[in-house]
Amino acid sequence: MLSDVRGGESRVLVLRGEAGVGKSALLEHLVARAAGCRVATATGVQSEMELAFAAVHQLCLPMLELLDTLPEPQQDALGTAFGLRSGHAPDQFLISLAVLNLLAAAAEERPLVCVVDDAQWLDRASAQVLMFVARRLMAERVACVFSVRESGPEHALPGLPVLEVGGLGDADARALVRRVVPGPMDEEVRARIVTEACGNPLALLELPREDAASGLFAAEGTGQSLSGRLEGGFRRRLADVSADTRTMLLLAAAEPTGDPVLLWRAAGVLGVEAAAADEAEELIDFSERVRFRHPLVRSAVYNATAPRERREAHRALAEGTDAETDPDRRAWHRAQGTAHLDEDVAAELERSAGRALARGGLVAAAAFLERAVGLTPDARSRADRALEAARAKHMAGAAEPALALLASAEAGPPDELRHAKADVLRAEIALTSNRGSSVPAMLLKVAKQLETLDVALSRDTYLQALTTAIGVLPDWEGIAEVAEAALAAPPVSGQPRATDLVLDALVLLYARDSEAAGPALRKALSVILGEETGPGERLRWAWLANFFAMALWDSELCHDVAEDYLRLVRGSGAFALLPLLLSITTMQRLFEGDLADAATLNEEAKAQALAADVWTTSGAMVQTGGDLGLAAWRGDAETTEDLAEAIVKESLVRGEGRTLDVCRWVRSVLYNGLGHYGKALEAVLPVMDERAPGGSGVHWAPMELIEAAVRTGRDDVAAHALERFALSARRGGTDWGLGLEARCRALLSEGEEADRLHREAIERLGRTRMRPDLARAHLLYGEWLRRERRRTEAREQLRTAFELFTGIGMRAFAARAERELLATGETVRKRSAETTGELTPQEEQVARLARTGLTNKEIAARLYVSPRTVEYHLGKVFTKLGVTSRHQLVGLP
Repeated sequence: MLSDVRGGESRVLVLRGEAGVGKSALLEHLVARAAGCRVATATGVQSEMELAFAAVHQLCLPMLELLDTLPEPQQDALGTAFGLRSGHAPDQFLISLAVLNLLAAAAEERPLVCVVDDAQWLDRASAQVLMFVARRLMAERVACVFSVRESGPEHALPGLPVLEVGGLGDADARALVRRVVPGPMDEEVRARIVTEACGNPLALLELPREDAASGLFAAEGTGQSLSGRLEGGFRRRLADVSADTRTMLLLAAAEPTGDPVLLWRAAGVLGVEAAAADEAEELIDFSERVRFRHPLVRSAVYNATAPRERREAHRALAEGTDAETDPDRRAWHRAQGTAHLDEDVAAELERSAGRALARGGLVAAAAFLERAVGLTPDARSRADRALEAARAKHMAGAAEPALALLASAEAGPPDELRHAKADVLRAEIALTSNRGSSVPAMLLKVAKQLETLDVALSRDTYLQALTTAIGVLPDWEGIAEVAEAALAAPPVSGQPRATDLVLDALVLLYARDSEAAGPALRKALSVILGEETGPGERLRWAWLANFFAMALWDSELCHDVAEDYLRLVRGSGAFALLPLLLSITTMQRLFEGDLADAATLNEEAKAQALAADVWTTSGAMVQTGGDLGLAAWRGDAETTEDLAEAIVKESLVRGEGRTLDVCRWVRSVLYNGLGHYGKALEAVLPVMDERAPGGSGVHWAPMELIEAAVRTGRDDVAAHALERFALSARRGGTDWGLGLEARCRALLSEGEEADRLHREAIERLGRTRMRPDLARAHLLYGEWLRRERRRTEAREQLRTAFELFTGIGMRAFAARAERELLATGETVRKRSAETTGELTPQEEQVARLARTGLTNKEIAARLYVSPRTVEYHLGKVFTKLGVTSRHQLVGLP
């Protein structure tokens, strides 16, 4: 591994084995062999698992002089996470990218070896960051080596290369025992020690120190683990040391940073003499950083001490911790040192929770608030804090603890508003726990209760119920029922908020005349996108802004919304929204016929989704939805069917009707392109629903159904769908919607009326960005003209369609146009192969982004890799394509 890193590559390895098997010794050996490399170390500590980014801060501390070399958003994110700067709560992925680039910068001068011991005790935020980094290392000259206890969480560092560290063989085990006990030893005792130790080196070193009468061997057969027996042995050795030494060891066990200055300061508070350190040298190393000879010693010391003594140690550490430079660790020690209710400590923990949230530490904030609840003397304040703690736990992904805290909140003094807020949170937890279909009804009930308590919150909750219903309910009738119930929302008093306008527009769309909803949709959009709406508020409406623009069939607005929101998310660092926005923009590019850009955005969406481990309600579509759309647009039947089947399976598990409808619609696009109209009709027919706005479960489904129905002789089905779709098209009154209506109506018309409608469709769609829809209008007109025996005119339309489809890359539709052209007697020019077919998906992605003029750093930020990895891929691209600079990529297909 070291050889590879010195040669310019990056490597990752997880050492996994039981406590005492030698993982730490192997890490020390690695560090000793790392001559010519820069070494950074960190150690996971059990008592620090609630402190956000504690381990990452340990690892990065020696490199922070390079912080200013990072892009400014990354500087701010990492500086805020480490408490070095003030600012908005940074996004987890921006922090992760900053750490990746910080390590890459540190490795520029010489290779970097990062060593993380006891990774099973990493705080959650650090574990997520380091997993992100480890998955993206490629050409940075960085080695990341972790050690994880076999008894640690099964999910610790999943998916990384693992080296299982086993015990010594029998002969080596006996040799080690002889080295520890060089004198005579009863062979039966030696055999018993070797058997008990199971090859564990620490056990082989420690067991001979104990006499069999000590009870160590008596534990055999009790089910106690080897590490538990070793811990017991360390505890017994504590009985032989002085009280001051035990106190010194306890302070070190309770203080995870290993700061000797803080340790001696706390020792002074408790009156411990300096001589205590000498007696403890066998168990602990007092050097630049205080560390135990083995992690089991730390847990043995801490667990062997009475609760009262532990509290005294934490109080001393709190007193020794600087309240200005490290207020959160001080608050945590104060909390651990308090046995009784204490509002002062609870308030300090609450302030620490606020600081943790500001640094992006949701898990830490939840832990601070949960402890604050237990220390709050006033019942009403305790219930209020329990509700906030429950919300923080939910945001941190801990559903069960959140529900337990909710129960505590509801057990407090009666408070209708608090109970209503608790019910809203319970519904939100249900939504993330695969109980989504029950959530709209839960929210409607709460919204009704809130009408007399908080009108604004009531309307917010009605909106939440309706948007949730749109996302999770399997049938449009259920959505319409929620919309009807939302009509009961209390009226707005004063200036309406964006929430009020959005609610009114959605209610009109789903519960009243969808055509009349047009002005309300535009009014809501004007406020959502207006200058008066701040970036944070605008981000809240990302999905609905796109939905409203689509509902209005406004191609320019759809394009602008997708572009503006993507730019806003990237600029603000709100990367949690990035998978959604990238998916929306990918679909927009498909509608516009830019498949190359759609593929690039789709790869970025998948990279982001993988970084976030997204596979949730919308995760299936985020991870593979773009692949599905691209496959259907390209006419790849096998890939489309395979992807659709995988997404449908995931959606059925979660009860997501909308995702099923999207898959059905995409399949109908594929089969209309292939000319398999019966299959297209079969796919899209279940999507249509009388209760859906405009008559469709998916906005674009009617066009596919109308074409497929006409081609299969089902004009009655097509005519009914057309009248429903016309309401939707007229709602927006745009060239896109009215052009599509004309195109569909032409299919059901004859003679001069059909000719006029085909021409109107081409004229209107020609004024939009939607090249595939324009190409399909030319194709349908050409097909009609050929059937009318107007071959010369048909060739012109079909040739235009063929060239458009070929340029876009819609191979199935291009082949359909080619067949029609051949039927007119036209000779079709064969298409050339794409040069980029030689590239891997990663290389193609980098090449496309480089072709747009982005720098290596900008590409790295898009793809969540380091600039060196981009440089590595770009070098491969140049070699394969026979070019020498990124400027030469512009002319390639």
